[in-house]
Amino acid sequence: MSGEGETMASDTQYSAVHLVAEAKVDSAKWNRIPFAKDVEETVKAVQARGIQVMLAENGARALLILQSLIPPGSEVMNGSSTTLIEIGYEDLLKSGKAGWKDFHAVITAENDKAKRDELRRKSVAADYFVSSANAIAMTGELVACDKTGSRVGAWPYAAGHLIIISGVNKIVPSLDDALRRIREYVYPLENVRSSKAYGVPSRIGKCVILANEDTPGRTTLILVKEVLGY
Repeated sequence: MSGEGETMASDTQYSAVHLVAEAKVDSAKWNRIPFAKDVEETVKAVQARGIQVMLAENGARALLILQSLIPPGSEVMNGSSTTLIEIGYEDLLKSGKAGWKDFHAVITAENDKAKRDELRRKSVAADYFVSSANAIAMTGELVACDKTGSRVGAWPYAAGHLIIISGVNKIVPSLDDALRRIREYVYPLENVRSSKAYGVPSRIGKCVILANEDTPGRTTLILVKEVLGY
């Protein structure tokens, strides 16, 4: 697997490009655009595991595809994701133009910590949960980790529909490589971001490997032909 150049959607304050120097990670190894044949092989492998795959040329197109998948009035929750910020998802939510019931806004509006924590637990069972992956193996597994489980808790079962948006830069040859990408690239970047954004370090707390989806139509991967997130 080898790169063919690099493009990226709108970057943000905490996009990888602004964190790599401090995180001291190997972007050339873990953040490249794969050859088209490798993307095609990955798509087939993911689909063989019961996950629908929709290809998008760029982040803007990915956002349009996402809007087409979620009917107006649906209850929507999302995990924290640089990818979602980069494609304009957060701006869309704030605008209210999508017409969705934003579970995340309900959580942040709650000032009582106990009630807020309870809402977070319930949020993983939203009608639609939007997330991103940390790595995608060419053998078809999708992998994501976070510190508390709030971003990956919906993946295995809870959410009615799971929509994962990822750049092709997260494709790696194998599941072992996916886990290595998280340890060697994703975690150091997230640790820097968390320290800057929240004043506390991150850690690899809970991981989910989505190896097979048994519920037809539940999980969709929108795979974007750009460098997105980390």
